[in-house]
Amino acid sequence: MTAAHHIRVSDADRQAAAQRIGAAWAEGRLDDAEYDRRLAQAFAAVTYGDLAQLFTDLPAPQPAYRPPAAPQWPVAQWPVVQRRGALGEVRGTGLQMLLFVVTFGIWGYVYFFQTHEEMKRHTGEGIGGVPALLLALFFWLASPFLLSHEVGRLHERRGQRAPVSALTGLWVFPGIFLLVGPVIWFVLTNRALNGYWRSAGAR
Repeated sequence: MTAAHHIRVSDADRQAAAQRIGAAWAEGRLDDAEYDRRLAQAFAAVTYGDLAQLFTDLPAPQPAYRPPAAPQWPVAQWPVVQRRGALGEVRGTGLQMLLFVVTFGIWGYVYFFQTHEEMKRHTGEGIGGVPALLLALFFWLASPFLLSHEVGRLHERRGQRAPVSALTGLWVFPGIFLLVGPVIWFVLTNRALNGYWRSAGAR
């Protein structure tokens, strides 16, 4: 271990590490449990040595100490969130599905409003909460396609492969004839949205 491993990290270093962990999760290199564990360790890291051990089995370049004036990792190597507004909320998939059931589907409108409003506030792009709610009320079938598209765009804007797209909405229609199709759509889309918010620093 070199002396660099004993140097204390900054909040920016922790944030960069969290983004890289999120990218590894989005690429399928980490499962949910391992993602949660490493993310917690990244935010609890004290030294560069603490961060370095989180990436020993990942293909990204290992963190190496640089003077404070220089980036801790080469900028091109790390996904960057073009953040203009507040982060959105991480919503448990199981809880959202339960709320949908116990409210006889009404919670779905709340979900569409909240998620679109958060993405609009965060990036300045997208249709926002009110148009999304109106779309869900009057042309509900289009809403799953649009939400998956906008979640995929969140990832693409920072140079990552989109884990979902408008085509993911096919799980709702015609996938509804498979009975579990809408459930698969929601799990994929909500997981991709949560992954983005977590990798940007939301907890």
